[in-house]
Amino acid sequence: MLGVAAAAAAAAGVAGLAAAWVARDVSAAYGASPEQVRARLPHSPQLRGNVFHNREQTRTLMPETGQSTLRELLFGGQRRKPSGPIPVLAPPAAPARAGLQVTWYGHASALLEIGDRRVLVDPVWSPRCSPSPLAGPRRLHPVPVPLDLLPELDAILISHDHYDHLDMPTVQLLVGTQSAPFVVPLGVGAHLDRWGVPPERIIELDWDGSVELAGGLRLTATPARHFSGRLLTKRNYTLWCSWVVSAPVPGGVTRRVYYTGDTGYFDGYPGIAEAYGPFDATLIQVGAYDARWPEIHMTPEEAVQAHLELRGGLLIPVHWATFVLAFHAWSEPVDRLWQEAKARGVTLAVPRPGERVDVDSPPPVDGWWQAIA
Repeated sequence: MLGVAAAAAAAAGVAGLAAAWVARDVSAAYGASPEQVRARLPHSPQLRGNVFHNREQTRTLMPETGQSTLRELLFGGQRRKPSGPIPVLAPPAAPARAGLQVTWYGHASALLEIGDRRVLVDPVWSPRCSPSPLAGPRRLHPVPVPLDLLPELDAILISHDHYDHLDMPTVQLLVGTQSAPFVVPLGVGAHLDRWGVPPERIIELDWDGSVELAGGLRLTATPARHFSGRLLTKRNYTLWCSWVVSAPVPGGVTRRVYYTGDTGYFDGYPGIAEAYGPFDATLIQVGAYDARWPEIHMTPEEAVQAHLELRGGLLIPVHWATFVLAFHAWSEPVDRLWQEAKARGVTLAVPRPGERVDVDSPPPVDGWWQAIA
């Protein structure tokens, strides 16, 4: 009996220790507190009353959505996950050296290769987009490549601090495996600082702020219509943004890519095109939309409209397929996007996770997702 009691006590001790480790990691994953963020914020036209604001009135939820949201969650009936394994490709091991290539890793994570410059966008390699490894939306497909096998990067871009775009374990691994700077919106640097990113590797930008790195690589933070926060009760103490990525390639031509980040549709796209475009490719958020939050995520039809206003060449959809973050069917975003793109004459590529797309010679859309919808 004493042996059984000792074993039970030991097991309880191990469980308690494990719980303490999980709690510690969850606390760290929350990132910096609003007070820590404010202590390092410069003046910004977007900052009013200690929080950031969109340039237009924006609601994260429409009024009186609670009951309808719960009803949809329980009884909506949509097929929110694929019926079979999502096909994942191993991206080419050798980095591209010419032209413009985009490799989509799933959700909003992508590698942009412009000539010999390489930019990683919103990397999330964890099994869940959550502060906890035990709860939260689980990845629907494996990552196409281990993080430590990525090519040498010139920059790591973050659009905002939500968990499906800013992931603490991924950031900490990149600190050890890469030497590139993290280029982020205002305030997000405080999260990185808490997670051990060296100060010299953190570059924070306001909307329309730019930084030029080696090889003529220019990164410009541009407006988006969204919100931020890693705690439900603490919002908008860091900024959110879209990104313009440009660099020269042999022959003296500058190639340009636009990434929306998370955003609702807004009237700023023609101005972005005028200031920084036109764009050879756009990476546009197409998933996680809902009539209950129409001002913070675009529908597929709005994505096509934004692409046209941006004067984009090739449209590559992101922010779909990897995590269940809304009530629509798993395949609905790209089904609607493909239909709208065909109707409006937009050149579209829908890569499988891990597939590298040559922007100058994109593969035809083959509807690969429909077999598992």
